Amino acid sequence: MKSPAPVESASAFIDEKIQALGDWRGITLAKLRKLIHAADPEVVEEVKWMGTPVWSHDGILCTGETYKSVVKLTFAKGAALPDPSGLFNSSLEGNVRRAIDIPEGGKVNEAAFKALIRAAVALNVEKKSKPKARSASRKRVK
Repeated sequence: MKSPAPVESASAFIDEKIQALGDWRGITLAKLRKLIHAADPEVVEEVKWMGTPVWSHDGILCTGETYKSVVKLTFAKGAALPDPSGLFNSSLEGNVRRAIDIPEGGKVNEAAFKALIRAAVALNVEKKSKPKARSASRKRVK
């Protein structure tokens, strides 16, 4: 099993991926990446699942995928996040994840996007700090 790449390597990989796209998708992904870092200066960049950029802070915040017609940011716990600006427009049927699909020429409300990143960070930090509740179905045997 491969060990995870160091943070510097992940950031360099994402740089290369953006550069290799060479079109609107690279520009869009680079802009979103910059907004993620602006919203959370402590964010950690990783690469998982065969080259998918991942941004984490006490757990995954979101992934950045590029397709022919959209750049997709999938928020790992998006269903639990407030989205008063209605940024989520994809993967709405699930109980956990939510995504934002940005087509060519599409714009993102930068303030709302940064607020969403901050809310994802807060949710991860809160979940990490809470002790795990014991399941009622697990009984101690003496």
